[in-house]
Amino acid sequence: MHLKQKKWREMRRGQRVVVAAVGAAQVALTASAFRDLVKRPADQVNGPKIAWGLALLVNWVGPLAYFAKGRVTS
Repeated sequence: MHLKQKKWREMRRGQRVVVAAVGAAQVALTASAFRDLVKRPADQVNGPKIAWGLALLVNWVGPLAYFAKGRVTS
């Protein structure tokens, strides 16, 4: 099954709302993870902070992995 990619102006209003909402959620998740990483001391991060910073650039997977496995929880 091959779906044709539509341009923004070809989408219906509801489709645009969904795309914008998903995009905003992904940006918010990444920003939240990055902010947490910057403020968290290195001894409270599992692994090098620079590696997690690069991992955060991978859409959805990086920030979710950071919140699941990147932080030391007491």
